[in-house]
Amino acid sequence: MADEAPRQFEIDLPPEHIGGAYADFANVWHTPTVFVMDFLTLAQPPREQVDPETGERHTIVPARVVSRIRIPPEQVFELAKALTQQLEFWEQETGRRNPQDPLLDT
Repeated sequence: MADEAPRQFEIDLPPEHIGGAYADFANVWHTPTVFVMDFLTLAQPPREQVDPETGERHTIVPARVVSRIRIPPEQVFELAKALTQQLEFWEQETGRRNPQDPLLDT
C-alpha cells in the first residue's frame, strides 16, 4: 500500500447544504463502532428549575439537534487533527483565544 497514489477527493456540496446549519454547541458520544456528534442550537432561553423531591436547583437548557454526524473511530483522529490545525490558523488570523464567556459552563 505504500506505493498507492495519493487520494484527491472530488467533493459535491448539494445546494440545500450550502448555507450550513448554525449550532451553539455539540454533544459527542460513541458506541464500539461509531462516534456520533450531535450539533445543537438553543431552542429557548435557559431556565432555572428546582427538583420537587430534593430541592436541588439546576438550569434547563432547551436545545434542538440541527445535525447528527456519524463517523468511524478511525476518522476521529483525523478530525481532531484538522480541528486543531484550523483552530491554530483562526487564532493566528484573529489574535483571539478561548471565548471570554462560554455559552455553557460544563
